[in-house]
Amino acid sequence: MQQPTASNLGRLPTTPRAPESVAETGIGKSFLEELLLKILYLSGPLTLVEWAQHARLRLAVVEEIFARLRAQQLCTVTGMTRHIHEVTITSLGRSRALELLSLNQYAGPAPVTLDSYARQVRLQGTRSVEIHSSEMERAFAHLVLDSETLTQLGIALNSGSSILLYGPTGSGKTSIAESLPKAFGEEGVWIPFAVEVDGQIITIYDPLLHKSVDHADWGDPRWVLCHRPAVIAGGELNMKMLDLQFNPVTKFYTGPLQMKANNGVLIVDDFGRQRARPEALLNRWVVPLDRRIDFLTLAGGRKIEIPFELLVVFATNLHPTDLADAAFLRRIPAKVKVGSASPQQFHEIFLRVCREYDLACEPELIDEIIRIIEERMKQPLRACYPRDLVNQVCWAARYEGKTPCLDRETLKRAIEIYFLPPK
Repeated sequence: MQQPTASNLGRLPTTPRAPESVAETGIGKSFLEELLLKILYLSGPLTLVEWAQHARLRLAVVEEIFARLRAQQLCTVTGMTRHIHEVTITSLGRSRALELLSLNQYAGPAPVTLDSYARQVRLQGTRSVEIHSSEMERAFAHLVLDSETLTQLGIALNSGSSILLYGPTGSGKTSIAESLPKAFGEEGVWIPFAVEVDGQIITIYDPLLHKSVDHADWGDPRWVLCHRPAVIAGGELNMKMLDLQFNPVTKFYTGPLQMKANNGVLIVDDFGRQRARPEALLNRWVVPLDRRIDFLTLAGGRKIEIPFELLVVFATNLHPTDLADAAFLRRIPAKVKVGSASPQQFHEIFLRVCREYDLACEPELIDEIIRIIEERMKQPLRACYPRDLVNQVCWAARYEGKTPCLDRETLKRAIEIYFLPPK
């Protein structure tokens, strides 16, 4: 599989320009001096180039700050490496760094301003991207969907609004939701490591959620080029997760889920089974869904405005009318039902799973499985069954020390273990 690089991403968004001076960063001199001093204290002696790499700043910016720190006797030069200064912290600088770390332990890449973050997110929004059938077919080629469902999803994406996916458990709603960002193409989006607001830090880039893309050393290094994010929140979702998370130990903020999902998709899985009531979640997002802005509160009570440029996908196995009344449901304009698989779809899913596991399977055997599920187990055909049953066969083979084999005996045992007997 081809590794994602800037060259095969297709159209790239407007690249943030790298600042060549402290003034161009938009961040205060004092803040950057304190940040670089903490980095130097925690990392030990560094060359100016290494210092710049740690702070994700251009060398010219670090040289400007270095001159100020050196003049204050907070750091000193210990030598030269290829005509580049080697720098270490002084005892005075060490005392100052410890004082700063007691106030704020952030010592990562330099942040960007809130204004530049908001501007970049707006430039990378999905509402201006037109989705056609060809993009949908490419994005969902790995799934088995009927043309009607695919068309409904394409229309919903072009609306740029929220989507409710509902249907029985195991029908593939989560897999569909996770595939939605692919429909926007292979274009990348720029995500900052952190944002600075009134001297406070909000971290955004999360390597567990954001898939970075290798690219040449151009643009502002405070930003990471990533694929459009797909952030999933399940039953653990509560209202606190939708606001800034302040760590009392490190004393800086982590951006909420919707901030990390900007320019991508936020999937609320198992909607209706969260700790927060569905009405509370929908009330929280009335303004963001309507006006594309969100308001977050800092510890001191100050509210900040951030863009809400993301697609919110609610996935549930409950009926929509059991979740909220008509007034709430109206704010989710696209409601797509994901039903059980047809026998033809079940066949195709089963064969794809077998190919993935390098297992041979006769079509007649799949027909027999369908008859057992529908007639004996009294269950509808669900998209999750093929993989779940094949997994049962593989686990049994591992237990017995055999090579996995799909036949009537192994599948019969898998069905007996997997399904509850009908009432």
